[in-house]
Amino acid sequence: MLWLASFYGVASVACFIAYAIDKSAAQQRRSRISERTLLLLGLCCGWPGGLLAQRILRHKTVKTSFQIAFWCSVAANVAAVWWLCTLY
Repeated sequence: MLWLASFYGVASVACFIAYAIDKSAAQQRRSRISERTLLLLGLCCGWPGGLLAQRILRHKTVKTSFQIAFWCSVAANVAAVWWLCTLY
């Protein structure tokens, strides 16, 4: 289980950084990271970092369609990890 916690930690840091880069790009009107990429990073075990970035940076919290997709990706990730853990 230590490997799983480590994977979540690394993915969460990467996801948080992606949100921070996107927030900075939005403020400076530069090219942005796509929502699909942010959601994919969250789906790949980075959602805790994405959630933390949403709260701390106040980024992507108002757009309802993104929030729905984000929480669906969280549910899918948790279900997949739970299923994988039951196999071992």
